[in-house]
Amino acid sequence: MKQTLFIVGARGAGKTTIGKLLAEALSYKFVDTDERIQTSSEMTIANLVEQHGWEYFRKYESQTLKAVNQNECVIATGGGMVLLPENRQHMQQNGIVIYLQVPADILVKRLSLNPENSQRPSLTGKSITEEIEGILAEREPLYRECADFIVDASFVTEDIVSSIKSYILNWKNKII
Repeated sequence: MKQTLFIVGARGAGKTTIGKLLAEALSYKFVDTDERIQTSSEMTIANLVEQHGWEYFRKYESQTLKAVNQNECVIATGGGMVLLPENRQHMQQNGIVIYLQVPADILVKRLSLNPENSQRPSLTGKSITEEIEGILAEREPLYRECADFIVDASFVTEDIVSSIKSYILNWKNKII
């Protein structure tokens, strides 16, 4: 039985990078909800939020999540996808949710090296360290609540992909 894999985690956790490699390793399709939103809206996420606000963006994000859901697919979600209960429920009911857990200090280091400010607007206007720590404090329980599998994503990319692939293959064997 093939299934949908949803990857959740904070900005900079590696959802897109891991997701693409995992999709390749499993011969699945790959979808990044943030990329899909930017393509369909013809705007960066920062511009979308600036013009329409966070509430509009979160609704758009939910619609995108439901629209991209398909079998044999790895879906990298936006960092805030877990904020709405309907999104957590959708992911839990329609696939396996993988949480890429990364300590705040490593996220700060990654985001400082590759901030992608146009794509990743500041949520609070605070320093990156304060923002990441605050976001993790708020979202960690939500990531954990919907996760079927939690991976320490501070390790080498290939090891993370291998760990997730093993989990998925074992999951399939339990279902059959």
